[in-house]
Amino acid sequence: MRASLPPGYFVTGTDTGVGKTLVTLGLMRHLQERGRRVLAMKPVASGCRHTTQGLRNADALLLQQQGSQPLEYHEVNPYAFEPAIAPHLAAAAAGVRIEPAAIRTGFERLAAQADQVCVEGVGGWLVPLNEAQSVADLAAELGLGVIVVVAIRLGCLNHALLTQAAIAAAGLQLAGWVANQPSPGCERAGDIIGALRARLAAPLLGVVPFLPGCSAVDVAACLDPDAQLP
Repeated sequence: MRASLPPGYFVTGTDTGVGKTLVTLGLMRHLQERGRRVLAMKPVASGCRHTTQGLRNADALLLQQQGSQPLEYHEVNPYAFEPAIAPHLAAAAAGVRIEPAAIRTGFERLAAQADQVCVEGVGGWLVPLNEAQSVADLAAELGLGVIVVVAIRLGCLNHALLTQAAIAAAGLQLAGWVANQPSPGCERAGDIIGALRARLAAPLLGVVPFLPGCSAVDVAACLDPDAQLP
């Protein structure tokens, strides 16, 4: 691994369904275009479907495909659950306990093969993973800089600022944030983004407009090439 590069980034969101996977794919492409070998993890995924190979999550499959080299599915998504419910509930129903320390072991194996690893969280920042730990504890276990995906819509100012405060309380670095517009017609979107820029203590890495059929290439093109990621 290049000594000058951080081992990767942890991508979280202000809520579920805000575009974390899409932004993670775009971030991977952005880094790959700069000559880096990039792999990804979606350590925990609910809402998986049964296949002949086992449970598979559509978002994790996209991350697997975007990687700079082939990986086994379980390396990308070690905890896969069928019901589309909170991960600690899905894990309990399956008789499994999600262990952040085990995820760290998997992350380290990937980090040894790549310049950087992008890790996508599940849901928002404080979603429970087990009876005592949350997504925040997983991010702390990995020790990565955090990138927050903010869905630009009513309520996002409060959600984004609360997420920033919780990241700081966990002793982690907010490395940057991405404004994503998951649906068309958000009133005064530009003003909302301006208010966030004035209040979030990290660089705005890019603004992703509503783009039906948006791809990793499209998102990468929306990321600021001059944005400084620590």
